[in-house]
Amino acid sequence: MIWLFAVLIGVIAGLRVFTALAALCWAVAFARLDLSQTGLAFLGWRYLPAILSLLAVIEFITDQLPTTPSRKVPSQFGARLIAGALGGAAFAAAAQPGQWQSAALIGAVPGLVGAVIGTLGGAAVRARLAAAFGSDRPAALIEDAVAIGAAVALVAAL
Repeated sequence: MIWLFAVLIGVIAGLRVFTALAALCWAVAFARLDLSQTGLAFLGWRYLPAILSLLAVIEFITDQLPTTPSRKVPSQFGARLIAGALGGAAFAAAAQPGQWQSAALIGAVPGLVGAVIGTLGGAAVRARLAAAFGSDRPAALIEDAVAIGAAVALVAAL
């Protein structure tokens, strides 16, 4: 199940970076994910969920702007890969706190895979939806809803 969660957080990161990171931190804050005995315990910092949630809202807004670069440019893609890897590492580390370093390294891989799927798949689906709607805005809002819904479902499933 941990591997599925790792891939899923990666997919969410591929859709919306800060949504995935906020979900991860909220899972720690709600004690759904215990990272207290790992080097990833910083994800449980008291104010981090609120800060990342605010950044997620800003990301939703800026995603609507026509000047926002493609998610496939190196900086955007890289951020999504890092967030996916961190999420996968966190789920694996929580499952094996005694060996969290090696578990985190292994868990980062499905998170990375999920981030690639979310980034490229999300871009392709959004492009098709935008073409069908004749506008990118409805497609972007649907993508936002999917990212938020998946993040909430993931945290609830823990």
